[in-house]
Amino acid sequence: MKNKLDNLVYSTAGGRICPGCNQPVARCCCQANREQAQAKSRQSDGVVRLSRQTKGRKGSGVTLISGIPLAAAELKPLAKKLKKQCGSGGTIKDGVIEIQGDHRQLLLEALGKLGYRVKLAGG
Repeated sequence: MKNKLDNLVYSTAGGRICPGCNQPVARCCCQANREQAQAKSRQSDGVVRLSRQTKGRKGSGVTLISGIPLAAAELKPLAKKLKKQCGSGGTIKDGVIEIQGDHRQLLLEALGKLGYRVKLAGG
């Protein structure tokens, strides 16, 4: 007989359930496997893309840096260095560095000096 919890995706007691380990997402034991899978899905063509976005930010723009071929742990020091050069805040979401404000030209030069092939994306 099939276990009733095999296809469980949500529980009122624990919230969202991980399909891999049948634990609440907060206590997921296969998180490391998920991060590796996300890193593989983010593999790029070797070009770092800079774009500006205001969507969902009430008109405030951010500069998005995507396509950096680094692991999540290696993105943090790079993001910190770039934020310091721009003199503004930012964050990392899903392997994309977001820096507050329009700093595309400054980041183009900075990433070029670090040895990345950089392209301006978007309008």
